[in-house]
Amino acid sequence: MRGQYPLSLVSRLWPLVRALAVLLVLWQLAIWLFQPPHYILPSPSQVLSALVRQPGFFLSHSLITVSEIVLGFVLGAGLGALAAIAMAAIPRLGQYVWPVLLLFQALPVFVIAPLLVVWFGFGMASKVIMAMLIIFFPVTSSFADGLRRTDPELLDATALTQATHWQTLFHVRLPLAMPSLLSGLRVAAPLAPLGAVVGEWVGSAAGLGFVMVQANARMQTDVVFAAMTILAILSVALFHLINGLGPRMVPWATNQ
Repeated sequence: MRGQYPLSLVSRLWPLVRALAVLLVLWQLAIWLFQPPHYILPSPSQVLSALVRQPGFFLSHSLITVSEIVLGFVLGAGLGALAAIAMAAIPRLGQYVWPVLLLFQALPVFVIAPLLVVWFGFGMASKVIMAMLIIFFPVTSSFADGLRRTDPELLDATALTQATHWQTLFHVRLPLAMPSLLSGLRVAAPLAPLGAVVGEWVGSAAGLGFVMVQANARMQTDVVFAAMTILAILSVALFHLINGLGPRMVPWATNQ
């Protein structure tokens, strides 16, 4: 049993590794065929060289972005789950809250990010809140949908036991909706880095987004691609962490 999880992880990562290898080959072929200037499109080796040349620099900025991503993800997922439960527990509340959530979701992130920087400053708070807002809606939407779609026949059978509204919610509807929550977390995981980096683009003094903005202004495209590579790795790692830990924490959701 202990050897099955690493094998399962390898089997899940293999399509990604294969796609990445194809992308790198096509990228290098484009460099050989078109020979663009390095400030337009650096080669994979130049991007790797940028990473190797200053590992401490990238590590320090990556740790800041990782902190923003983790905090934003935890807060966004937690508040999103609580909002979904509240709307399921009090249906009238959902009638008023849901249109407001849709309105905020319709606003482009680049509209919200500058306001957050003005309100909360150039520090970590504005980036964490930006990531939290991006995570909040998919988690709320998926979990609320799962809570709403509980089998009516099962609810009727539960009513025969004289269970209260709250008992039905927490002992029947909530466990059955956990697969939907996991789906929302899987959708939200790749979005958390986007929220943090958008906040860093708008205004910051550190982080991968800050590195990309500064390097782009100096036409250091290899550094921009290096930061993008780290960001992509973080996104994939967070997705697979949720994908791996979710079914272990909620085993009944594995086959749903």
